[in-house]
Amino acid sequence: MRGGHASRPLALFLAVAALLALGVAWYTQHVLQIMPCELCLWERWPWRLLLGAGIVAAVLPDKIARQIVWLTVPFMLGAIGLSVCHAGVEWQWWPSPFPACHAPHVSGHTMAERLASMPLLPSKPCDAATYLVPGVPVSMTVMGGIYAAAVLWIFVIWRQKLERVTRRIFH
Repeated sequence: MRGGHASRPLALFLAVAALLALGVAWYTQHVLQIMPCELCLWERWPWRLLLGAGIVAAVLPDKIARQIVWLTVPFMLGAIGLSVCHAGVEWQWWPSPFPACHAPHVSGHTMAERLASMPLLPSKPCDAATYLVPGVPVSMTVMGGIYAAAVLWIFVIWRQKLERVTRRIFH
């Protein structure tokens, strides 16, 4: 589709998918009042990058947008990788790579020194899973990884269809 913008619907899909993932994280944190751990906070970054890239690709010309849309694949793979890392921590397969995921180290000899060394905000250990759906033993981390894999799968199928249509029309 030389004159059109064939990548725009796909770019908008990626932006909406990222917005949905970030919206669920925001809702869980601010409405349900479930404190995120350090790994949870890191898992949001690929979605932020995907949102930005999706919006940029939606407004740029199709030739550039196609390249930007392909550059979103590492973001989705990063989201899957962080989810696998976090799930491994939750299942006690390995320790968290971040020191903030471990219990805070309180130091000092007096009570005042100990209170002063405590973190300002309570932290949630990364191995404490958050289950959003009662009765379903799938943590929010695992659901996020499945969601990222589904978005990547839809992306791949969509791109294949776009390539077939483009080849049929122009070759």
